[in-house]
Amino acid sequence: MRVVAVGLPEAEDEVVRICQELIRIDTSNPGDHSGPGEREAAEYVVGQLEEVGLRPRVFESHPGRASVVVRIEGEDPSRDALLLHGHLDVVPARAEDWTRDPFGGEIADGCVWGRGAVDMKDMDAMMLAVVRRRLREGRRPPRDVVLAFLADEEAGGTWGAQWLVKEHPELFEGCTEAVGEVGGFSLTVPGDRRMYLIETAEKGIAWMRLTADGTAGHGSMVHPDNAVTAVAEAVGRLGRHEFPIRLTKTVRAFLERACLAYGVEFDPENPERCLAEIGPLARMIGATLRHTLNPTRLDAGYKTNVIPQSATAQVDGRFLPGYEDDFFATVDELLGPDVRREFVHHDHAVETEYEGALVAAMEAALTSEDPGALPVPYCLSGGTDAKAFARLGMRCYGFAPLRLPAELDFSGMFHGVDERVPVDGLRFGVRVLDTFLDRS
Repeated sequence: MRVVAVGLPEAEDEVVRICQELIRIDTSNPGDHSGPGEREAAEYVVGQLEEVGLRPRVFESHPGRASVVVRIEGEDPSRDALLLHGHLDVVPARAEDWTRDPFGGEIADGCVWGRGAVDMKDMDAMMLAVVRRRLREGRRPPRDVVLAFLADEEAGGTWGAQWLVKEHPELFEGCTEAVGEVGGFSLTVPGDRRMYLIETAEKGIAWMRLTADGTAGHGSMVHPDNAVTAVAEAVGRLGRHEFPIRLTKTVRAFLERACLAYGVEFDPENPERCLAEIGPLARMIGATLRHTLNPTRLDAGYKTNVIPQSATAQVDGRFLPGYEDDFFATVDELLGPDVRREFVHHDHAVETEYEGALVAAMEAALTSEDPGALPVPYCLSGGTDAKAFARLGMRCYGFAPLRLPAELDFSGMFHGVDERVPVDGLRFGVRVLDTFLDRS
């Protein structure tokens, strides 16, 4: 007989502690293996899981770059399995820029502060707290659940999710759906109600290195084939280019529901109209209306009076689901014949339907804790480890549930200074995630 929990006080306390302890483990990932790595955090996760009888495995793709995977047997192992995944790495943080120690895990002003508080050690902590409580009580999930705590997401997942999918796909056998980060968080709308954004799509990634070659020589001479000029002009063309708006099915669904919540008429000819209503989140949503190109680095030469033989630049490109060919055709036209491109990192866009039993489980879990909840699908302008798991045929969603204060600039917390997550939000997330697992 299943034991049904009434409330989750122990898990709600644990989630705060676990989030703090994870933040205190520096897993900064600069993208070149020069950081401390995720091994210590992986061993911490293993300890938390072993305490409740699980036998997780650690996979080290490169010294210090460790991921943890474990399968929890469900009540009906004949059903398709569900993957819950989170990453253990964080982007670097400079302590002098922060109000509080970015690796201190302090509680202040009702929040847990530190690098990774929302990206995404909060969800890691929720997963651990919920699983620990359920297993102590003998409450197995309805179907097999695979937990994955991953390395290297902040640099594209090469040494984490991408490596595991390539080298150990058997770990995810039977998983048809995956749930990860950057979804399930709230946005307060008129009437003191909250929309909860569930990620069903994310843009593709094209980090590109641009190179031009020319003739080296003295800076006082005439040089019509100056490599610096060629790269600079190409960067200018890319950086100033504005792509046309293309409404993907996910973005259109979000805008239609957001307009309804704000009492604004949805105009497909002017979809940006309702963005002004949704505050700081408009930057994230606005970036999903079109492709984007942002120059980020320039490198050429070694002395003012020496014209270099080559010059390079790097550009962060993001393309919409279903329009990758269109994106690169425009990029190549803008580059022209004198500049070539190569990938620093390239990954596909993903999109799935906002329908089915798993979506219904998410919606029901949210409304069980917030009866006025308005769940909506949305497209993420960035990228997550969902890109790796989609290659195995999984339908991927972002669902790390948080009820947030109306005044919190949540999107600004990602990779920003003074990153923090409300304690009440963590507790809410534990309750929602537990209900979700019951219904999934």
